Amino acid sequence: MLVLGIETTCDETACSVVRDGEEILSNIIASQSHEAYGGVYPEMAARQHVDLIIPVVKQAMEGIDKVDLIAVAKGPGLIGPLLIGLNAAKALSLGWEIPFVGVNHVEAHLYAAMMKAPKIFPALGVVASGGHTFLVKIRDVGHYEVVGTTVDDAVGEAFDKVATLLGLPYPGGPHIEKLAKRGNPERFLFRAGRIKGRPYDFSFSGLKTNVLYQVKGQNGNRKSEALISEEEKADVAASFQETALSDVARKAKKAALEWECRALYVGGGVSQNQRLRELLEGDVPVFFPSKGLCLDNAAMIAGLGYQVYRGQGDPLDLEPQTRIPLSSMRG
Repeated sequence: MLVLGIETTCDETACSVVRDGEEILSNIIASQSHEAYGGVYPEMAARQHVDLIIPVVKQAMEGIDKVDLIAVAKGPGLIGPLLIGLNAAKALSLGWEIPFVGVNHVEAHLYAAMMKAPKIFPALGVVASGGHTFLVKIRDVGHYEVVGTTVDDAVGEAFDKVATLLGLPYPGGPHIEKLAKRGNPERFLFRAGRIKGRPYDFSFSGLKTNVLYQVKGQNGNRKSEALISEEEKADVAASFQETALSDVARKAKKAALEWECRALYVGGGVSQNQRLRELLEGDVPVFFPSKGLCLDNAAMIAGLGYQVYRGQGDPLDLEPQTRIPLSSMRG
């Protein structure tokens, strides 16, 4: 089965054709630039999706006469961008007379780590991105049990905000990682948050505030001048990164042991961070998305679409979901 995937949850217009859930025949990503705004400008993102979606579909379909199914990210994400992708999928479904299915963008990040890897279950799934941080026990593709999640900021969001405090561009993750290589991770004693009675939940808001006070002073705010040197900024980046990623890795390993998981599958944009990859290595195999599948892409949407399709597509009145509760991933 050939599946056309469409991904427009945020600021990437992406289309991909995948055979039988694993073989990627094309994977086209048109990236937008929102660096000047310090984050994604939703209305501008939606307008650019309108301009890009058809050319990107055409590019993904080059050399491919027909597909059997369309898979589209139905959420979570920004409402404007989601509407563009979902309505494009509906239009193509009508025009080509083939079914379409809406898939969970966050679940697709997990599937990205499983696409070309051995399927070893039960496993622990770790999603670490700009919008989500959580742990799930995976019994099979599509069958999950939530273990822990963030109660405030996602880890990728914390990276973006700390990058802003240090005067680094958006998105902050790669810039923090680069700066951290020059710093001393033991210079500043930051701490990640702990949730009483919930050992596998995450909290990064307090950690972000610790960094704010270290960079701007106890009475400082985001707009205050930095009170530290360039060398100290590298130490802050290294200390913050080590604290945040160690918290993710420690809880993931502990959960995997307690829940008797035989493997780890790690997805989301933060999964490309090399320090996180080092910290997660341990007693069980760890699988990460292949190159190009860590960030938002349509191959993971097409791959997961193949897995969830059961011979009948979704109705044309399917609506986008800006939020999808983690509880809906249980099955």
